[in-house]
Amino acid sequence: MQYDKFNTFNVKIEGAIAWVTFDYPPVNIQGLPMLADLDILAQKLEADRAVKVVVFQSANPEIFVAHADTNFLKDMSAKAVSRDEAKLLDLQRVLERISKVPQATIAKIEGFARGGGHEFALACDMRFAARGKAKFMQMEVGMGILPCGGGASRMARQTGLGRALEIILGARDFDADQAEAYGTVNKALNPDEIGPYVEALAKRISLWPAESINACKQAVYESIDKPIDEALTAEAYWLYQATSQTPALKRFKWADDNGAQFDMENQRKWEELVVGAQDVT
Repeated sequence: MQYDKFNTFNVKIEGAIAWVTFDYPPVNIQGLPMLADLDILAQKLEADRAVKVVVFQSANPEIFVAHADTNFLKDMSAKAVSRDEAKLLDLQRVLERISKVPQATIAKIEGFARGGGHEFALACDMRFAARGKAKFMQMEVGMGILPCGGGASRMARQTGLGRALEIILGARDFDADQAEAYGTVNKALNPDEIGPYVEALAKRISLWPAESINACKQAVYESIDKPIDEALTAEAYWLYQATSQTPALKRFKWADDNGAQFDMENQRKWEELVVGAQDVT
């Protein structure tokens, strides 16, 4: 699979990890060129089982991804429509597609991520932010609109209702530590720690079967929106998608034949054992 000819970012494949680096001077604006690139990237990732993890980062030391380009926002309709007439915006459609790729996606945020840039980060599976560098905001309410790249929809799923409304209606900057407290990022890290932490996590996830990564991801996403009985049914569905496509049953047999699960010493070191199990194929 070729990952070249993008205009707003470059892609470097290392093992089973795709490193996507936004590089669209002067400010990594989230306009039609970036959305077109992201749409093509998602299309490639959907068909690529060799890539298991995608890390999004920026070449700009001050900006992760900036807000949506006002050049296409100003062309939105000023006329109210009915619910039946409402259709997804390109920004919503593309970010939803990114959120559903079969790979694990990680946003490594070391600069400003406001408006659509923050919504892009929220569309990723995991987010890590650098202290003293990352800064977040949803400013849309002050412009007379609302976060319309999934921000209004995804925020409460991350933070809870009250906190989501504080972020959206407050329209203020918040930093990495505040984002961690709010729940919009997984973890705030010092600038010298974020790179090694994200790389180690990406490499560990990339060890697992691609089909298992996707099954875990899709089951978790489905569970957010469903009553518990429906969520458990979805969980069972994705379980069998995984067992039908991975060496899971061979690994269970290996564990049983070796008595691994009944050994107390093994119980103490599952973090290493699960890596060793990757040799059973």
